Amino acid sequence: MRKIIFILMFIFMIFSGCSLKNSASRTSELDIMIGQMVMVGFRGLELSADNPVVRDISDARVGGVILFSKDCALNSTVRNIANPVQLAKLTSDLQSYAEVPLFISIDQEGGIIKRLTGEMGFPETPSAAELGNSGDTQAAFRAGQTIGQTLKTAGINMNFAPVVDVNRNAANPVVAALQRSFSDDPRIVARFAESYIDGLHSEGIISCLKHFPGHGSSHGDSHLGFTDVTDSWDPSELYPFQKIVSDNKADMVMTAHIFNSRWDRKYPATLSRKVIQGLLRRKLGFKGVVVTDDMQMQAVSGEYGFEEGIYRAVKAGADILLFGNNLIYEPGLGAKAVSTLKQLVHDGKITERRIRQSYERIMHVKQEMRAKNKG
Repeated sequence: MRKIIFILMFIFMIFSGCSLKNSASRTSELDIMIGQMVMVGFRGLELSADNPVVRDISDARVGGVILFSKDCALNSTVRNIANPVQLAKLTSDLQSYAEVPLFISIDQEGGIIKRLTGEMGFPETPSAAELGNSGDTQAAFRAGQTIGQTLKTAGINMNFAPVVDVNRNAANPVVAALQRSFSDDPRIVARFAESYIDGLHSEGIISCLKHFPGHGSSHGDSHLGFTDVTDSWDPSELYPFQKIVSDNKADMVMTAHIFNSRWDRKYPATLSRKVIQGLLRRKLGFKGVVVTDDMQMQAVSGEYGFEEGIYRAVKAGADILLFGNNLIYEPGLGAKAVSTLKQLVHDGKITERRIRQSYERIMHVKQEMRAKNKG
């Protein structure tokens, strides 16, 4: 199986027209596999050869990037996006440095949470709350389709949406307050999320369910620190994930940095094998790609640090480690994450077999993405 996947990767590279100027024959299979497990944010409206993300992609073989409209560390409105023409050029340039086509991702949920705005020249869509309140699932499909068309034109192939958190706490600062949930009814959440996903899929865009196993009942913000949902979380919050997974519409699932002692007495969901392997993969039957929420959020980075966070997330079963590189900016962060993963394998803390499992899941999604967009 591993030889077939690796051969397919090279066929994929050749037929997609990717540059082979840094020949993969000089790079070990393990290096390539590890690189695919890292997704990173960066600064710049355009690329120059000395931009650190170029080295992340061409030298460290980082498999994905995430785009932002604002630079949080600088408190600036200038980051990666200015207008449609600029963005299409940026994404094209990013792909030109990759041996394996990149996941180019964004958070374009609709409503308040969007990186592509009307002021920049992009179409806007309603929030999840507005869609759910409308009672019209076709409106959710149209929203997903509009976003899909916008992303496809811009050269973006992955959307970190929809949010399938159930709106269990009206005072929730990161879900309810931002109109990110379709409903307080898990069945309505699942139904509208599936229509939204169908809209994204109609344009060949990869979706990502978030935030597993459900962030809707929280009273805190995991961006800022430890967030405990032990007393507020309800099993009904699993329903949207379970339904969408069982209907084979889940491309990826993003984990939440929330803690629940009923799931795991020691680790938050992103770092918990009991949550990812036990709850998501075994109980819900999800076989696709698991991506972490931003590993720089304080609930992980502040509690566990960089290396320990990476180690625990991969041991737990995460396939892609997301580093927004925006809350705190660090040039070359993608390469640093790749190097840390390599060292963990070298030290025997993570097995090559474990790396290969994630790599094969990632490549399966990339191959399906290429096939859909080619068709």
